[in-house]
Amino acid sequence: MLKPAASLEIVSHRAIWTTVFCLIILTSTRALKSTLATFKRPKVAAKLFISTVLVSINWLVYIWATTNGHVVEAALGYYINPLITIAFGVLLLKERMRRLQWLSVAIASLGVLVLTFALGHLPWVALALAMSWGSYGLVKKHLGLGALEGLAIETTLAFIPYGAYIFFLGYKGTGQFGHGLSLTILLIGAGAVTAIPLLLFNGATIRLPFTTIGLLQYITPTLTFAIGVWVNHEAMPTSRWVGFFIIWMALIILTFDLIRSSRSVNNSIA
Repeated sequence: MLKPAASLEIVSHRAIWTTVFCLIILTSTRALKSTLATFKRPKVAAKLFISTVLVSINWLVYIWATTNGHVVEAALGYYINPLITIAFGVLLLKERMRRLQWLSVAIASLGVLVLTFALGHLPWVALALAMSWGSYGLVKKHLGLGALEGLAIETTLAFIPYGAYIFFLGYKGTGQFGHGLSLTILLIGAGAVTAIPLLLFNGATIRLPFTTIGLLQYITPTLTFAIGVWVNHEAMPTSRWVGFFIIWMALIILTFDLIRSSRSVNNSIA
């Protein structure tokens, strides 16, 4: 719907209008001053700069993928993201993995190998999405900021380079903003489309068990996969289906382990 806007232009508008949307909400909730005070903490500001770079990479790769016929591979990235998160927990946070988690990671690795063979190259779109989002989550884990506050600061940090790029496109006359009412409204709406789901997710994490949250996150790549296959009609040869089925098998094992471990914790508490 945003064509003919290019990927970088879409990402730039997404960051700019997300900043505006977040600042409006922070002002209405009287949290703007405390949020901006975060800039006075150099270590926190440095981590937020890193998270800004990571989320920008994630957004750019995802939007490039969806506008260039790689929606199915984008879905793959978010399917394997939980496994990347587990790997980060083991390698960087020294967390212990259970046997079924090891098994799911091994099976998913096999699935990636099958897809690499099917594509003739590494599924770099999927890996870039999973690695950037997993790294982003790792950084945010150490920050301890609320979803709205963190997103507002991240997009504020990115406002200058993205704003300069939009200004540059306008100066050249190649930017799509203002060239059509519907496209302009959609570009502005990118801020709300980015921030609202994140706020709802933040609210859900408070109200729902973590196990439920984990399972619900499979909805997004499933819908993305369905759009890629049955709406965009992307090629799905047998070898690609096999790779996806192997990864889905790994996720089923991981889900079973997650539910089982959650029940044991609940029982022990009871």
